[in-house]
Amino acid sequence: MKTIIVNLGANTYPIYIESSILESAGFLIKRHLPNAKRIFIVTDSNVVKNYLISLKEKITAEGYIVTTKIVKAGEKSKNLNVVTALYNDLVEAKLTRSDAIVALGGGVIGDLTGFLASTYLRGIKFIQVPTSLLAQVDSSIGGKVAVNLPAGKNLIGSFYHPSLVIIDPAVLDTLDPRFFLDGLAEVIKYAFIKDEKLYQKLLAFKDLDNLKENIIDIIYTCCMIKRDIVERDEKDTGERMILNFGHTLGHAIEAVCGYTECTHGEGVAIGMNIVTKISEKLGLTDPGTHRRVITLLKKYNLPLEVPDVNREDLFNAMQIDKKNVDSELNLILLRKVGQAYIYKTDVEFFEGI
Repeated sequence: MKTIIVNLGANTYPIYIESSILESAGFLIKRHLPNAKRIFIVTDSNVVKNYLISLKEKITAEGYIVTTKIVKAGEKSKNLNVVTALYNDLVEAKLTRSDAIVALGGGVIGDLTGFLASTYLRGIKFIQVPTSLLAQVDSSIGGKVAVNLPAGKNLIGSFYHPSLVIIDPAVLDTLDPRFFLDGLAEVIKYAFIKDEKLYQKLLAFKDLDNLKENIIDIIYTCCMIKRDIVERDEKDTGERMILNFGHTLGHAIEAVCGYTECTHGEGVAIGMNIVTKISEKLGLTDPGTHRRVITLLKKYNLPLEVPDVNREDLFNAMQIDKKNVDSELNLILLRKVGQAYIYKTDVEFFEGI
């Protein structure tokens, strides 16, 4: 079992990575939350058929009273109406501040459940059990939790860290191929912003099956990169912003498409391509970098071009981006593959896309 410790003082927590580790989930939760009596599991309509019953049994076997709630799969469940309903479910389940909530699912469930935990009773412990590649390499780590507004993604949220993260790469075998690639876009992001060696490794794999044979090491590498960045910049005021490479345009595309036509990873892939294309033309990125970006995105069949949506709507969405401070957009650019930086600009950077 690979273990990573995220050192954040009072908010320090472990990340456990091992194939079939869900079999030991009850034991791990008991180790870290021995005083809890009740556990509330939140999952979605896609994940429930594969893992909920087994996880509930493992946690119940450790003496906990376990309640479960299933929400509709998809980004549209990340809203305040769903949160309000879940608050009432928590009250009915009699959860107290000594108890905990488990997020069993992908990035949507992790964000939604984390926000729920951060606000219920002014904060209750929660555990991340990510079941998508995107959540395993990115969203389950670092304590960013949020829900959406119609105007944009993750506009209501907080920084609230889990008590532990349990990552089981074996669950990816049941992941829809589209959503495996969705998460792979975030893996590729880590290569672009921080790890030239990871870029070369991803490029060298014979095919997707070959990549999956090495998935534990890939997940571990991405988690280590994010751990190091979060430890240096927990509240996203400096270096941590580089994790948003491709996200400014990506989030806008998601919002304009109604969170249905374009997945998060697909939006990010498009964003990484477009922003690097523009930055290289402007002399802000080393020549040849855009070609390298395209090469890796194409290898894994990720989209490159902005969909046919209203450009004014895209610009409006970017103008309320969380990285937009005092009308200045903190855009993430590449100097070259493996090296990202923050560039202060505005949405006119994207004029002509």
